Amino acid sequence: VQLQASGGGMVQPGGSLGLSCAASGIISVINDMGWYRQAPGEQRELVATITSGGSTNYADSVKGRFTISRDNAKNTAYLQMNSLKPEDTAVYYCNADVLSHLESWVAGNYWGRGTQVTVSS
Repeated sequence: VQLQASGGGMVQPGGSLGLSCAASGIISVINDMGWYRQAPGEQRELVATITSGGSTNYADSVKGRFTISRDNAKNTAYLQMNSLKPEDTAVYYCNADVLSHLESWVAGNYWGRGTQVTVSS
Protein backbone atom coordinates (compact mmCIF):
# COMPACT_ATOMS: atom_id res chain seq x y z
CA VAL A 1 0.00 0.00 0.00
CA GLN A 2 1.28 3.44 -0.91
CA LEU A 3 -0.01 6.86 0.06
CA GLN A 4 0.68 9.73 -2.31
CA ALA A 5 0.22 13.20 -0.88
CA SER A 6 0.05 16.30 -3.01
CA GLY A 7 -0.96 19.94 -2.87
CA GLY A 8 1.57 21.58 -0.60
CA GLY A 9 3.21 24.88 -1.35
CA MET A 10 3.74 28.40 -0.13
CA VAL A 11 0.96 30.80 0.76
CA GLN A 12 0.62 34.12 2.53
CA PRO A 13 -0.97 34.34 5.99
CA GLY A 14 -4.72 34.22 5.69
CA GLY A 15 -4.55 32.20 2.51
CA SER A 16 -5.78 28.72 1.67
CA LEU A 17 -4.30 25.47 0.47
CA GLY A 18 -5.74 22.04 -0.23
CA LEU A 19 -3.96 18.74 0.26
CA SER A 20 -4.92 15.35 -1.09
CA CYS A 21 -3.77 11.85 -0.21
CA ALA A 22 -4.44 8.94 -2.54
CA ALA A 23 -3.99 5.36 -1.39
CA SER A 24 -3.07 2.66 -3.87
CA GLY A 25 -2.14 -1.00 -3.81
CA ILE A 26 -3.92 -4.05 -2.49
CA ILE A 27 -6.68 -2.44 -0.46
CA SER A 28 -9.82 -4.07 0.83
CA VAL A 29 -10.87 -1.53 3.44
CA ILE A 30 -9.47 1.80 4.59
CA ASN A 31 -10.53 2.60 8.12
CA ASP A 32 -9.22 5.84 9.64
CA MET A 33 -7.33 8.31 7.48
CA GLY A 34 -5.55 11.30 8.86
CA TRP A 35 -3.20 14.19 8.45
CA TYR A 36 -0.27 14.90 10.72
CA ARG A 37 2.37 17.60 10.57
CA GLN A 38 5.89 18.17 11.78
CA ALA A 39 7.53 21.55 12.08
CA PRO A 40 11.32 21.92 12.28
CA GLY A 41 12.57 20.90 15.69
CA GLU A 42 9.13 19.70 16.75
CA GLN A 43 7.48 16.31 17.14
CA ARG A 44 4.95 15.08 14.63
CA GLU A 45 1.45 16.06 15.73
CA LEU A 46 -2.06 15.14 14.75
CA VAL A 47 -3.90 17.63 12.57
CA ALA A 48 -7.13 15.82 11.72
CA THR A 49 -8.54 12.33 11.28
CA ILE A 50 -11.61 10.91 9.59
CA THR A 51 -13.25 7.51 9.92
CA SER A 52 -14.63 5.50 7.04
CA GLY A 53 -18.05 6.68 8.11
CA GLY A 54 -17.04 10.33 7.99
CA SER A 55 -16.59 11.14 11.67
CA THR A 56 -13.88 13.71 12.12
CA ASN A 57 -11.46 14.81 14.81
CA TYR A 58 -9.31 17.95 14.79
CA ALA A 59 -6.46 19.39 16.75
CA ASP A 60 -7.63 22.41 18.72
CA SER A 61 -5.17 24.61 16.83
CA VAL A 62 -6.89 23.98 13.49
CA LYS A 63 -10.56 23.71 14.48
CA GLY A 64 -12.71 26.04 12.43
CA ARG A 65 -9.97 26.59 9.85
CA PHE A 66 -9.18 23.14 8.46
CA THR A 67 -11.60 20.59 7.03
CA ILE A 68 -10.80 16.93 6.45
CA SER A 69 -12.86 14.88 4.03
CA ARG A 70 -12.56 11.69 2.03
CA ASP A 71 -13.82 9.96 -1.06
CA ASN A 72 -14.03 6.27 -0.25
CA ALA A 73 -14.56 5.32 -3.89
CA LYS A 74 -11.24 6.95 -4.76
CA ASN A 75 -9.39 5.87 -1.59
CA THR A 76 -8.49 9.52 -1.15
CA ALA A 77 -8.48 11.91 1.77
CA TYR A 78 -8.39 15.69 1.55
CA LEU A 79 -7.42 18.51 3.85
CA GLN A 80 -8.73 21.98 3.08
CA MET A 81 -6.76 24.57 5.00
CA ASN A 82 -8.14 28.09 5.31
CA SER A 83 -7.03 31.16 7.26
CA LEU A 84 -3.51 29.79 7.33
CA LYS A 85 -1.08 31.13 9.91
CA PRO A 86 2.73 31.10 9.96
CA GLU A 87 2.56 28.52 12.75
CA ASP A 88 0.88 26.12 10.32
CA THR A 89 4.20 25.88 8.49
CA ALA A 90 5.29 22.24 8.56
CA VAL A 91 5.70 19.09 6.55
CA TYR A 92 2.28 17.47 6.33
CA TYR A 93 1.96 13.67 6.28
CA CYS A 94 -1.03 11.53 5.49
CA ASN A 95 -1.75 8.31 7.33
CA ALA A 96 -4.15 5.45 6.82
CA ASP A 97 -5.24 2.24 8.52
CA VAL A 98 -5.71 -0.33 5.77
CA LEU A 99 -7.03 -3.87 5.63
CA SER A 100 -5.75 -5.93 2.72
CA HIS A 101 -6.77 -9.42 1.78
CA LEU A 102 -4.07 -11.50 0.15
CA GLU A 103 -4.02 -15.11 1.25
CA SER A 104 -5.21 -13.79 4.59
CA TRP A 105 -6.25 -10.50 6.09
CA VAL A 106 -3.41 -8.09 6.76
CA ALA A 107 -3.88 -4.91 8.78
CA GLY A 108 -1.37 -2.14 8.33
CA ASN A 109 -0.79 1.50 9.19
CA TYR A 110 0.81 3.47 6.39
CA TRP A 111 2.42 6.87 6.00
CA GLY A 112 2.81 8.93 2.89
CA ARG A 113 5.82 11.05 2.08
CA GLY A 114 5.39 14.50 3.47
CA THR A 115 4.41 17.58 1.57
CA GLN A 116 5.74 20.98 2.62
CA VAL A 117 3.34 23.74 3.58
CA THR A 118 4.90 27.16 4.15
CA VAL A 119 2.90 30.14 5.36
CA SER A 120 4.88 33.31 5.05
CA SER A 121 4.56 36.87 3.87
